[in-house]
Amino acid sequence: MTADALSPDAAIGHEHPDVTGGWLRPAVFGAMDGLVSNVALIAGMAGGTQHLGNTSAVVLAGVAGLVGGAFSMATGEYVSVASQSEAAAREIAKERREIIRNPSGEAAELAEMYVEKGLDPELAAEVARQIHADVENAVTVHAREELGVDPHDLASPRLAAASSFASFAVGALVPLLPYLLGFTSLLPAVGITLVALFLCGAVVAQVTVRPWWYGGFRQALMGAGSAAVTYAFGLLIGGVVAG
Repeated sequence: MTADALSPDAAIGHEHPDVTGGWLRPAVFGAMDGLVSNVALIAGMAGGTQHLGNTSAVVLAGVAGLVGGAFSMATGEYVSVASQSEAAAREIAKERREIIRNPSGEAAELAEMYVEKGLDPELAAEVARQIHADVENAVTVHAREELGVDPHDLASPRLAAASSFASFAVGALVPLLPYLLGFTSLLPAVGITLVALFLCGAVVAQVTVRPWWYGGFRQALMGAGSAAVTYAFGLLIGGVVAG
């Protein structure tokens, strides 16, 4: 191996996207959920109220689905992420107490982890010793190795809630938009939603191993299936109520 191959420029040949941030999962999930749930709700209302000859109930249901769903998503994400972060903080505090109470035992435990990862026992022991020279550094390393979390980068419940709220609202607005613009048919709402789902799926696929067309088609197919099922239920229940 040449010296050039070991140079910093040669060693760092790529960058990774952020796949663990506190905003990514709720934002993606919120947008997808907003698109699918509101187009399904609108389709069900359109099928159930087509005998009325107007779209007022459809629009009202779409607006209610957008507002209620956005608040529900934000609340759920806040509670979920806050609970997860609080549980992680509790375990990190426990680890800190153990490191202060029994530093040699914790250092030996860390050295054993590095031996299992392939380091020589002597080198592993020296690495653990140097890490334990600073308590906070030792806490950070133990948290990463044992808990899989970074004490300085725990997910923010506020960020997760805000991301979820905004993305759901934007997604839920898409199938409602044609009605707000004066369309009275369900087809434009479904069509624009399927396009949006395809684009979202294609974008999300860029951070996965799936090809963009597969991700887009999968999301669009799920949205179409949801809209079709709820439309059928709307027809059935609407016919029974009207009868």
